Amino acid sequence: MIIWLNGTFGADKTTTSAELANRLGARVFDAEYVGYLLRIPFPEPVGDFQDLRLWRPLVVETAARIHEHTGGPLVIPQTILVEAYAREIFDGLAARGLPVAHFVLHAEPAELRRRIETDEGDPGARQWRLDHLDTYAEALPWLRRAGTIVDTDARMPADVAQEIAAAV
Repeated sequence: MIIWLNGTFGADKTTTSAELANRLGARVFDAEYVGYLLRIPFPEPVGDFQDLRLWRPLVVETAARIHEHTGGPLVIPQTILVEAYAREIFDGLAARGLPVAHFVLHAEPAELRRRIETDEGDPGARQWRLDHLDTYAEALPWLRRAGTIVDTDARMPADVAQEIAAAV
């Protein structure tokens, strides 16, 4: 099984995925690294690396191979806000016999903004996250249809991971 943790930047996907993997004895696969890899042969700006057509089938192939190698659940914390991209990946995984449990970690806009602005990490990453809050809001209708919304407002990632673990 693939457990996909979606949600906007700053929704605590990375921390929750580590907690969830620990609870389930699963592996975490960060699909962003596939995007970073593609920056080598495609260094020209393309916007988001998810817009590279090659990224989506490589995510499917890599996730399937990791799952095959480990034999256990795979947790993928990755924001995907374009419905067609998510569908391509999820359908590709399903075609490989890997069902996807799609969870959307959701926090209200004020809470997201607070988390992002108080993150002491890279200021460039902070701005990237803030710049994508509107895109997340626009994607929320299809995310609600396609995934299970998990409220993360005023909740610790361990509690969110426990809820998801109980659901899978």
